[in-house]
Amino acid sequence: MFDLKPLSKEAVPRALEKAERYRLLDEPADAESICLDVLRVDPGNQQALVMLLLALTDQFGDGLSRAFAEARAVLPKLENEYARAYYGGIIQERRARSQLAHGGPAGGYMAYDAFKEAMSCFEKAERLRPPGNDDALLRWNACARLLERNPHVVAGPQEHSEPPLE
Repeated sequence: MFDLKPLSKEAVPRALEKAERYRLLDEPADAESICLDVLRVDPGNQQALVMLLLALTDQFGDGLSRAFAEARAVLPKLENEYARAYYGGIIQERRARSQLAHGGPAGGYMAYDAFKEAMSCFEKAERLRPPGNDDALLRWNACARLLERNPHVVAGPQEHSEPPLE
């Protein structure tokens, strides 16, 4: 419908600063748009990919399915194994928090599963982290504290099925 106007390569650093400001102003859709513009002229830009992933996770409350799927699609584009593990954990943690906020009959069970997946990702990132970077530990601890403080966020009942009688 519209031909998007391409950014110049020289404008990329300033555009990424602007995207971060939009995230801080709680305007993640605008940050997402800027990141997509940057990625059109510099598809492998790791800073833009991370910012895009974070802007998408900022939108989980507005519609989890689209933003969740798009955020997960960004992960394989991250070049660093640590980054893939760490941001995979961020996606799951923010998914869990969104599920908690929206509640529902099985919200606590679904959130628990997502928190456990996040913690698993953070443990992998912990093993891969560069010296002096304890971000994954901080996130793991935040998830653990949230689980400890919320007794309704628990594993769902296990469905046991009996083998059919012959």
